[in-house]
Amino acid sequence: MAYPSDFKYTKEHEWIKADGKTGTVGITNYAQESLGDIVFVELPKVGTEITAGKAFGSVESVKAVSDLYAPASGTVTEVNTELATAPERINKDAHAAWMLKIRLKNPAELNGLLSAPDYEKFVAEEAGH
Repeated sequence: MAYPSDFKYTKEHEWIKADGKTGTVGITNYAQESLGDIVFVELPKVGTEITAGKAFGSVESVKAVSDLYAPASGTVTEVNTELATAPERINKDAHAAWMLKIRLKNPAELNGLLSAPDYEKFVAEEAGH
């Protein structure tokens, strides 16, 4: 699986795509494969402040419930409401099924995240390859 090179990644398997002061957030393909069939996504409301490294919601699959961790700090400006009724979109294409958009508090925080090649290496090590 090739990971988009214009995304940054966390070791908790979230991705963020920055566009100026806006960041679009989702979970990685590796995360959705590990979870299995996703049945429910709990996301914060627009206007919520989220903090880098802290949980902002959860994703529930047939196997488990997993917390979602913010890749950067900011204010939620938009939530993907389609996921409330169609959470399986994440399983179909995790890198297109964004969860929320945030106004970045400090875009420099993204410098501490993993690049696509670094994330691929991290996933391979975690999977024991």
